[in-house]
Amino acid sequence: MNTLARVGLACRGVLYALIGVLALQIAFGDGSRQADKSGAITTIAALPFGQVLLWIMTVGFAGLALWQASEAVFSHRKAADRVQSAFRTGVYVLICVTLLSVLLAGQAKSDDKQSQNLTSKLLDLPGGQIIVGLVGLGVIALGVYWIHEGLTKKFERELDLGRMSPKARSVMERLGQAGYVARGVITGGAGVFVGYAAVTFDPDKAGGIDATLRRFADTPVGPWLLAVVALGLLLFAGYCFGESRWRRT
Repeated sequence: MNTLARVGLACRGVLYALIGVLALQIAFGDGSRQADKSGAITTIAALPFGQVLLWIMTVGFAGLALWQASEAVFSHRKAADRVQSAFRTGVYVLICVTLLSVLLAGQAKSDDKQSQNLTSKLLDLPGGQIIVGLVGLGVIALGVYWIHEGLTKKFERELDLGRMSPKARSVMERLGQAGYVARGVITGGAGVFVGYAAVTFDPDKAGGIDATLRRFADTPVGPWLLAVVALGLLLFAGYCFGESRWRRT
């Protein structure tokens, strides 16, 4: 499982690198592709040997899901860490589902569409607005947590620092700080839009990574904010590649 988990961490780096590239394309005028996980996966599928790469990624993310599930169930870590592992398990399972959808059906729903469909179903429940509002607050809290994780370098506790040279540690610190802050900003923004969907009772106001990034481009600072966030995603991809070597598993 250790090897599979490390392959999965490298695959996660590939995914974030492609999302970062797609976000940069949106920032500079080419918005033809979705800058989210499904967009990155369909981009890989169009490459020579893309199908082979997607099968490798499916195995890698399945390994990540199994590893995090075992951490959530069998580890003796703090309750908060086990909850985070359970959350990661769900994320990796969803990525596997998206990968298999592209491999077997040739297409996959965008993150935006999935978010809107889920929001619509929740709004239809008794007390749906409150439920969606709480989900939005939870997503915002996750974004704030990741920003805090980046600024305080708490991500280093997951790395085997004893095996790293001083230079490698310094590089990983910079990559992790920028990457976690960028992820936190995007996640927090997505949470705001989920909350707005609750207030307006309109599931179309919710969105995933792509919708959040495009809304950054619509701010007064325009595409430059999106370009900075996209660069943060590329740096996080670099952190993921380093993590595949130095992560404690």
